[in-house]
Amino acid sequence: MPTKDKRVDAYIAKAGAHAKPVLETIRSAVHTHCPECEETIKWGHPNFMYNGGILCNVAAFKAHCHVNFWNGKLFGELRDDASWARLSKVETVSDLPSKRMLTAFIKKAMELSAAGAKPAKAAPKPKPELAMPDAFMAAIRKNKKALATFEKFSASSRREYVEWIASAKGEDTRARRVAQAVEWMAEGKSRNWKYT
Repeated sequence: MPTKDKRVDAYIAKAGAHAKPVLETIRSAVHTHCPECEETIKWGHPNFMYNGGILCNVAAFKAHCHVNFWNGKLFGELRDDASWARLSKVETVSDLPSKRMLTAFIKKAMELSAAGAKPAKAAPKPKPELAMPDAFMAAIRKNKKALATFEKFSASSRREYVEWIASAKGEDTRARRVAQAVEWMAEGKSRNWKYT
């Protein structure tokens, strides 16, 4: 027997006329093919839980719905089907994948969830090196304590100072920021030392 949540009933009841049939179709398909799933509300919209994790979720917007399979990045060749792309903007029930494809998506999500699969997190892209303002580097070199502190800083701490100085619109503002930065670094302080 499917485990239903009254909050999901309320969510569907509040949804626009275009969304109700889509939400009910997804809900019915998930419970048909994964009767062990449980419903809940996370991030303000219905989520279907299976094996301790999120199997899929659905959200209604003003003019469309969005269906998201939590491990969808791992679906492999199933993602190549044109049906997959339509899940991000479902305006009517006819925009949903065929029953066969929707079943395949649900079964694949269950299989991945049962195997404990989790999508790999993308490694953050390294930020490009910022050009050091000449005036800033010249001012740091004049103060040995500031230079020593700057050289000990992590790349992100250096970047905070460089971005702050480079973002100054006027030369007078830039000069004030350089003087302030040298003073703080001579005291061993990071750019946002007030907040740490």
